[in-house]
Amino acid sequence: MIDAEILHRVQRTLIERKGAAPESSYVAGLYAKGTDTICKKVAEEAAETIMAAKDGDRARIVGEMADLWFHCLLALEAYELKPQDVLDELARREGLS
Repeated sequence: MIDAEILHRVQRTLIERKGAAPESSYVAGLYAKGTDTICKKVAEEAAETIMAAKDGDRARIVGEMADLWFHCLLALEAYELKPQDVLDELARREGLS
């Protein structure tokens, strides 16, 4: 079962850092660089997740997937979307083939 609360806590942190000075945090720095940079980070983390999966390294898969999910949450917030939007879409698709 997914603990959606952790997604919402991460979201709140991302919102807090969105308006911060770029040098104050990694997240603020990415926001300052814009959506192209954020999207590139998502792609980079996706590639690292794929490579971990190809290697079959379970611990690395989990770590890389956490990085990927984090950067996906960052991208959602950059576009003023919320984790709940994705959860709602998954619920909508549930049971569809």
